[in-house]
Amino acid sequence: MKPMAVVGVVLIVLGLAALAYGGITYTSRETVIDVGPLHATADREKTLPVPPVLGIAAVAGGVVLLVAGVRRHT
Repeated sequence: MKPMAVVGVVLIVLGLAALAYGGITYTSRETVIDVGPLHATADREKTLPVPPVLGIAAVAGGVVLLVAGVRRHT
């Protein structure tokens, strides 16, 4: 399989994952209280939204690269 076709498949998979999940969730640790020797932290879960257009563009670009990679091979 050509490298262009492999990149195409990876883009398709990432695009479909972006469409399925709709965002990237991560956890950050924030200091809530910081008074002298007393420290309190809290874990906050945040979501970075991924626009559906980005997922669609990744899938479309992956299909184009996959087709171009297969056509060049034959």
